[in-house]
Amino acid sequence: MQGRLVRDGVELAYRCVGNGPDVVMLVHGWMMSGAVYDDLAEAFGGGAENRYRLVIPDLRGAGQSEKPESGYTLAAYAADVLAVADAVGARSFVLVGHSMGGQLAQWIASSAPRRVRGAMLLCPVPASGMALPEEAKALFRNSGGNRQAQETILGMACKDLSASARERLLDVAGAIPASCIEETFDAWTGGGFAERLGAIRTPTLVVATDDPFLPPDFLRNEIVAHIRNAELSYLPGAGHYVQVERPRETAALLRAFLAGLSG
Repeated sequence: MQGRLVRDGVELAYRCVGNGPDVVMLVHGWMMSGAVYDDLAEAFGGGAENRYRLVIPDLRGAGQSEKPESGYTLAAYAADVLAVADAVGARSFVLVGHSMGGQLAQWIASSAPRRVRGAMLLCPVPASGMALPEEAKALFRNSGGNRQAQETILGMACKDLSASARERLLDVAGAIPASCIEETFDAWTGGGFAERLGAIRTPTLVVATDDPFLPPDFLRNEIVAHIRNAELSYLPGAGHYVQVERPRETAALLRAFLAGLSG
């Protein structure tokens, strides 16, 4: 099912997979759209059809959502996610966030704790933000509309990305405006809300991989150590796009996490 809504003058698109009563919100990260969860949604399979409803928004600037010239902040993105939850009638939901989407999940879980039943963070950016070397910073921030630069970024971040998956992700990235790439990069690298992590009480699973930018020890120190009910799970062999590189394993982790919440 496809859906649309307008928040703050910006039209947002989302889709739902499955008809179950329990909503699982899948939030994508920088330089991507909700399409980054296609493989995971397929691997999740019957669970979405029976008990769960996967809700997959395109954040403003990405996918089928409107692409304004500016306004790409963490606060705006978090409000967009909550607006999508309202649109599908989800008073509470489980959050799955990848990369910057994992950072947004930390924002939402700390600011709207009664709405978040659990949070699964896939290679998440910390709430504190993330410093990059100057050369990498320039490459990332100025990659809008530059397929070669975006391919270089994927090559740096991924460990086991097929050629077909790489092309799909590059097609998604290529449709995102340069202004969105730049402003959103500034937002997630800046972070700036680490002090709020202590307010999170919801069960939280941080999924780490062999991501060269966000290794397990870094995520343990920057995120897990600051959230009361957080645990870390390590999935070897994959890089930053774990749900694309290891969709079946990621789906299995999600099913186990959801089962734990229900139990």
